[in-house]
Amino acid sequence: QVQLVESGGGLVQAGGSLRLSCAASGRTFSSYAMGWFRQAPGKEREFVAAISWSGGNTYYADSVKGRFTISRDDAANTVYLQMNSLKPEDTAVYYCAAAPFLGDYVSMRGYEYGYWGQGTQVTVSS
Repeated sequence: QVQLVESGGGLVQAGGSLRLSCAASGRTFSSYAMGWFRQAPGKEREFVAAISWSGGNTYYADSVKGRFTISRDDAANTVYLQMNSLKPEDTAVYYCAAAPFLGDYVSMRGYEYGYWGQGTQVTVSS
């Protein structure tokens, strides 16, 4: 069982940066692949980034590639999403998710993740 709590959201101007954190409970965090997803008002949830359990494989949505970086600190049971050069279209509730994928597999499919946090709001003003 893994419980996830996101933090770090807020209001930022376009071009600014934020770092989201997702703190996980449970002793087996290091064996879980982690993902970040987001959902804007009136839109479906979409994939943002994912990192394998080893940290050796990462994957990004085209819309955030080169601007966002996902990382993990297994000693702190935390996964991060560094977001730079933020745009108004990045405004959404951001969720972290966990899944016990084998090897360096990561997924952009939300239904493959069994554990989700409650979300943190990110608002980017123009």
